[in-house]
Amino acid sequence: MKKDLNIEEVKDIAIAMVPDQPESASTEWSVYFVNLKSVTVSNVLINAEARGMVGGEEKHTATLRFFLKDVEANSFKKFELIFPDTFALNNQYWVSFYEDGKIFDKKYIFAANTISQDRMVMIPLLNKPGVMVH
Repeated sequence: MKKDLNIEEVKDIAIAMVPDQPESASTEWSVYFVNLKSVTVSNVLINAEARGMVGGEEKHTATLRFFLKDVEANSFKKFELIFPDTFALNNQYWVSFYEDGKIFDKKYIFAANTISQDRMVMIPLLNKPGVMVH
């Protein structure tokens, strides 16, 4: 059955985390779905969770689900607020969406302790500093 599925590579889609106040390490961060494609994607479903070891103990957050009806070409949508106390965990976003009648999915993982001020880049389209996985 699996051999019958046509799984195509996801391109030009990213998840970005941007601090609401870049100069403050303790601020809330906003999480964005970034569509760098030249076409609209639709029915975007995002499952978000964080897992990992902290102090020798397994920790995890609840799984949150987000739905974005349409994300226009070369645009972005904010879908979550996140706090720095989860940055010691692996933050995972499993994204599924439709493009031209085909379904695509991909996992985006921010590895533990990689969401930080010193790893920030300028996020395309948002024109703000943040951390991005694509």
